[in-house]
Amino acid sequence: MEVQHHHAMTELFNQLGLNSSQAAIDQFIRDNHLRHQDGELYRAIFWSPAQAQFIKQAIDEDAQWAEVVDELDTRLRR
Repeated sequence: MEVQHHHAMTELFNQLGLNSSQAAIDQFIRDNHLRHQDGELYRAIFWSPAQAQFIKQAIDEDAQWAEVVDELDTRLRR
């Protein structure tokens, strides 16, 4: 049986090469608010090409990162 590992938001920010302190995560979410009509998360203008590719791949492959990427998407759209 495969064990699923669920990554934390701080791990996702580390993976994306972003400051992963809670204050920095909260600020990123405030600074980069998305509307539901803005489309898919990986298409947001604030990602580098590598970050966008990572996010798209996580979602497309339903990878271990998918859950925390979905959480970030939800938080950015509140």
